[in-house]
Amino acid sequence: MMNCREILFNPGFEITPTFSPMGFEYGKDVFGPEVENRMLNDIRKSLMDPICEGPEIVYSIAMDVGKKEHKVLLERMHLLYGVVTYAAGRLGDEPIRSQGHIHKISAFSNWSTPEVYEIWSGEAIIYMQEYAEDNPGRCFAVYAKAGEVVVVPPYWAHATISANPECPLTFGAWCDRDYGFVYEGVRKHGGIAWFPFFNADNKIEWKANTKYQPSELVCKFPNDYAVLGIKPGKSIYEIFEEEPDTFSYVPSPQLKSDVWKNFIP
Repeated sequence: MMNCREILFNPGFEITPTFSPMGFEYGKDVFGPEVENRMLNDIRKSLMDPICEGPEIVYSIAMDVGKKEHKVLLERMHLLYGVVTYAAGRLGDEPIRSQGHIHKISAFSNWSTPEVYEIWSGEAIIYMQEYAEDNPGRCFAVYAKAGEVVVVPPYWAHATISANPECPLTFGAWCDRDYGFVYEGVRKHGGIAWFPFFNADNKIEWKANTKYQPSELVCKFPNDYAVLGIKPGKSIYEIFEEEPDTFSYVPSPQLKSDVWKNFIP
C-alpha cells in the first residue's frame, strides 16, 4: 500500500514533510524557517459549521525556502517559495482547508499578486473566486493531484482544500516576497462563496454560501499554463533553476497583464 505521507512528486530540492509535529525537515543545502501553525480556532468563522471538531493544527506553513545557492537571487528577484502541509482528517463534514484570502497590494508592484501552486502529495482543490464582494464573480474549483500546477491570478480570493481526508496534503508555491493576506472580504461573508463538504459517500459536494449573490461554480482540472512558463512533468523550482526569469510575473504581475484578462485557471 502506498504511504500517502510520502512526497509523491520531486519538488526539485531536498525537503521532507513531518507530521509529529507537523512541519518540514530541510536538506543540508536547503534554507527554510521554523513553521507557523494555523489553528482550527483561527479559521472557524469562515467554515460552514464554525463549531465543528477537527485537528487543532489545521496546517503548517513555511514561507521562504529554497536552495542556499539561490537565496540571494530570490531576494533580488523579490520572489519567494512557500511550502505547506495540511493535516489528515476533516473539519466536521468539511474538508481540511484554509479560510480564504486575497493577496494584499504589494509595495513592490502596486498589484495584488498571483500565486503558482504545485501539489506534492495528497489531493488538492484550489478554489478561487474573482471577488470577495457580495457578487463573487466567476468561481472555480480546480482539482489537482501530485505533480500538477494551478495558478491563481492577481486580485482573486482563493482557498486551498484537501480533497482526501485519509492523506495529508503537501504543496509548494511561488509567491511575491512582499506577501500579505487580506481576509476582511471573506470573513465579512462568513467564508468563501461555495462551501465544500463530504457527502454520505465521502465525496466532496458544494453548497452555495447565501451571504453572497447567486453564482455558478465551475469544477475543472488545471489549465495548460504554457503561456506562464509551466512545463508538465517538471517542478516549478526546477523551471526557476533553469530559467530564473520565468516567474518574474509573480512579484511583477503587470508583465502578464494580457494573460490575466478573462483568465481561466
